[in-house]
Order: sequence, then structure tokens, then C-alpha cells
Amino acid sequence: MKYLTKEWYETCQQTGLHFGLRVHKEAASLDEGLFQRLYKRKENEHVKQEREIYDTDPRFMLEHDGQVLTRADKAFSGEEVTEDDQIVYHMPPEERAHIEKLIAEYDVRPAFDVKRCKEKYKEAMEWNSQYHAEKLPPDIVNQIADIRVFALGYCTRQVLRQLKKKSAESTQEMERIGQAYREAMLNQNIADEIKRRVQFHDCEVTELLAADDLVIRLDNRGGFTEMNKLTLIAPEILKQEGEIVGSHWLYQELYRIDQGYELHVLLDGEPMPELIVRCSDIIAEIE
Repeated sequence: MKYLTKEWYETCQQTGLHFGLRVHKEAASLDEGLFQRLYKRKENEHVKQEREIYDTDPRFMLEHDGQVLTRADKAFSGEEVTEDDQIVYHMPPEERAHIEKLIAEYDVRPAFDVKRCKEKYKEAMEWNSQYHAEKLPPDIVNQIADIRVFALGYCTRQVLRQLKKKSAESTQEMERIGQAYREAMLNQNIADEIKRRVQFHDCEVTELLAADDLVIRLDNRGGFTEMNKLTLIAPEILKQEGEIVGSHWLYQELYRIDQGYELHVLLDGEPMPELIVRCSDIIAEIE
């Protein structure tokens, strides 16, 4: 990758670091009592929210069936609304059947499991604490008295100020590289139809077969394309780093070369896999 590199991706993760944080005057020192009070408050809020979601009766989704809908331009124009300006919405049978299935499941659901909900919240908070300890700038982590309190959403005013500054710097650098990338791609003189053949963001690579051609099969259920097979004709693999199979396709760069194309792909993982291939042609299809 020339622009959307692993370093660029890490920069993207350093934006919005201050989102959701509140200043707490007691966060400057390690205090187990403070952590326990804040944890209990956040845990109760989480359990309440999860219980409300769990107890939401799906019957409300049937309320739209049979509703009289009015054309938006007429509804807001102040003019008299006639029958010609209205339609009655009839829910498709398959949609109604799906909702009725949800209702049947809702009516026989077990009681809300408060204990399991609290256990899952504890697991999530432990993961968040570890994530922040590893991903935040080390110089800022060293100023956080209790990373657990930070994971709950509280910090000192000084830490919040530094996180805002770091986020702004990272956003500026991310946008600078993004603009350079967009300009570089526009200068490649590649038809949009070809560019669309390599749009596999969030698809999982399930197979990578290298022979006369390089065949990449993908699970596209998490992506934004119907294609699930990519074939690179007459390939020359310039770089294959990390575990490609099993990783999700994140970003790509596509360059025009004398004999065809050069495709760069960055995938998720730890460390992040990368694939760079030169080929004479690109074929995307539904298998």
C-alpha cells in the first residue's frame, strides 16, 4: 500500500479519542471506592437499557400495516389533501410472516437474565480497559491513574485536553493522506467498471489459490457487493504478508501499469495482512 497503509490505519484509530468522555475531579488518583461507585452506576444503566430492549414487544412493527400515507409534498404544502394524494400501505406477506415469527418467539422467551447481562458487561469493560491501555498514546496512558475509570468514560481535564489535541492532529493527517489517495486514484485512468470489480470492503477472504491465475474467494455477507470470486489473470505476487485467508478485506489501491493492473489490498488482523499483485486483467463474478 502506498497511501492506505497500516500506519495510516493506525492514525485513523487515533481520531475521536475524546468522544464520550467526561471530566471527573477524582479521576486524578487511584481510588478503588471511586471505581466501584462508577462501575455500579454504569452497570445499572446498562442492565436497564438491555432489559428495555429485551422487553420490547415486536407487535409494534405491525402498526404500519394498513396505515394511510399521504404524499410528502401535499402533507407539508398546506393544501387540501384528496384521496388521490393518499395510499394505504399493505405489508408484504413475507415481512408480516417474519414479524409474526418474532412475536411467537417473544411470547415464549425466558425471563431476562440479569446475572448473565452483568457478566457480559464485566467482560466488555475488561476488554475496553485492555484496549485503551494498548491503543492510546503511551504518554497519555501514563497520566491515567486508573484505566478502568477511563474505560467507564471518565478522566481528568488535562487528559481530555490532550486527547482532543491528538484527535485533531490525527484527523488532519488522515484527511491529508486520504486526499492524496483520491487524487492518485483519479490519475490512474482506470474505468469505473474495473474499479468496481475490486470493491470488497468487509468481505472475508475464504480461499486464495495461486496457479496460472490467482483466485480469491470471499464471503460477501458482511460486504457491499454481490460478487464473491475475484480472479487476477497472469498474476505476479509482489507481496503476500500475514494470514490472508480468514481476514476481512478493508481497503484497496488499484494502479494502471503497462501490462495491466497492480492491486494493493490491506486486510484486518494482528498484524494486518497485505497483498500486492500485478496482473493482466481482473475478473469479478458471482460463483
